[in-house]
Amino acid sequence: MSALPKFDGAKILVVGDVMLDRYWFGDVNRISPEAPVPVLKVERIEERPGGAANVARNIAALGAQCTLLSVVGADEAGDCLQRLLTEQGKVEALLHRDNTISTIIKLRAVARHQQLLRIDFETPPSHEVLNAKLADFRVKLPEADVVILSDYGKGGLAHIAEMIRLARAAGKRVLVDPKGDDYARYRGATLLTPNRSEFREVAGSWKTEAELNAKAEQLRTELQLDALLVTRSEDGMSLYRANEALHEPTQTREVFDVSGAGDTVIATLAVMLASGADLPDAMRIANRAAGIVVGKLGTAVVSREEIIQDMGL
Repeated sequence: MSALPKFDGAKILVVGDVMLDRYWFGDVNRISPEAPVPVLKVERIEERPGGAANVARNIAALGAQCTLLSVVGADEAGDCLQRLLTEQGKVEALLHRDNTISTIIKLRAVARHQQLLRIDFETPPSHEVLNAKLADFRVKLPEADVVILSDYGKGGLAHIAEMIRLARAAGKRVLVDPKGDDYARYRGATLLTPNRSEFREVAGSWKTEAELNAKAEQLRTELQLDALLVTRSEDGMSLYRANEALHEPTQTREVFDVSGAGDTVIATLAVMLASGADLPDAMRIANRAAGIVVGKLGTAVVSREEIIQDMGL
């Protein structure tokens, strides 16, 4: 494609598991006398929206409009997530508060661009709060051009099958970032975006491209999907539609951090589709966006201007 479409009119509804990514940056100059572990002297702390919140953040960075539905605890981390998302400007964050849980936190200790340790804090949300989120989904659905269901396996998408049914009945395209080995719950979605290891967990291993193509078509048919997009790390990404397989090679560049790259891919796909692009063009731009974001440290975003510059337009 010769030019990127305008993104400012695109409206994306994102539902999924959100988390707060905390980073402790510092330096290591000695080993602890208490145990054979490095001592990190923390010099800087950063907080970023993670999970489905990072998807929303990527959508906003591209210049599109986003509504985010999720569940957090009634705690300081939940307040922090709400504030960070509000600062994005184009994100309407509807975060239901659940007094029975703690907001999911992923704490990373980083020294000299190397992650030393990650500590996770998480508890699944209550059924009552999830029902309230489903009610909000029904209200916000008519306003959306495209729906993203970002599943991190943390319990926030218990009603995903009903959400897919409602969205497709309303004529909305549904993009799902899957998790786990039970893909039956995603039946009827427009597009699934597993990475290579996630796809292998569900479909089994393969030795040739022909075998991979056959497994992808079998899964696409079984789940009644319009398309399946498998992100394949250094091997780029492959799009499977009815009797068609399209491959996009990766952009060669230095990789700093692949965390959050899947969020960038699905966000870019949704914004491109909502802006009138077809799926092959959306895949090509999402591939470029992913190539840019892996050159950044931690969960990061890509702007429309960065993509234009990368394309040489």
